[in-house]
Amino acid sequence: MNTTELQGQVAVVTGAGRRAGLGQAIAAELGRRGAHVVLHDKGTVEGDTAPAHGIGTLDELAATVAALTEQGIAASSTSGDLRDEAAIQALVDDTVASHGRLDIVVNNAGIGYLFGPLTELTAEHWDTVLAVNLRAPALMIKYAAKHMVARGGGGRIVNIASQAGKSGFAFASAYTASKHGLIGLTRSAALELGEHGITVNAVCPNHVTTGLGSWQNDFMSAARGQSMDEYLDDMRARIPLGRVGRGEDTAAVVAFLCSAAAGYLTAEALNVSGGEEYH
Repeated sequence: MNTTELQGQVAVVTGAGRRAGLGQAIAAELGRRGAHVVLHDKGTVEGDTAPAHGIGTLDELAATVAALTEQGIAASSTSGDLRDEAAIQALVDDTVASHGRLDIVVNNAGIGYLFGPLTELTAEHWDTVLAVNLRAPALMIKYAAKHMVARGGGGRIVNIASQAGKSGFAFASAYTASKHGLIGLTRSAALELGEHGITVNAVCPNHVTTGLGSWQNDFMSAARGQSMDEYLDDMRARIPLGRVGRGEDTAAVVAFLCSAAAGYLTAEALNVSGGEEYH
């Protein structure tokens, strides 16, 4: 690993406040490679649409930044509701004002907990999932790309999609639809921004047992009428490499896409699934 390949660059990682979460792993990997990482999360709990198991609180954000700083990583934090376009614009503008530039955006924030049967889906839950998982990345790209284009020199945008962006998953209709849409957004944005040297790619992990992943295990095993051991055994049996994903698996691929080595890759949706997703 080249620990200086991203030196001098500034990276925003949304949804990075949760301890041992996927966003934290991504931010840490980019930081180890020299980037100053700006960790974002919502910061406050808000009913069933932003529960404690789904968002990073202000205290968690502060603790995560402190832990990264102790490792010698340049890190700072910000918070805001990604359902609000003004908050997204402020996130980009404040980052540029504070650090002078924005080189990398990782759209990692997502709602992966408003699950349930399609016949019980509410319009509020559908709108909330699509607002955070699809509209917010589009608006982040909008404002980040404006800065990158004006500054010149290109940039990197990585959208954290999912295996659910390529395959259907029961009890997760809104989530699955949003991740399919995120791959489409990735491809369209890459076509528009390529002339400016900005690459746009997606990463599609399979299940990662973070704190949210543990909640998903509980929900899905109960929904399928399985014990936790049965559910996890079935999951591992579908994965040729024999284990579920880890945060560092996805983080390594994100860091690669942000590196010079990936300068000719754009509009891709890379599987990080241990072979589970065969597309």
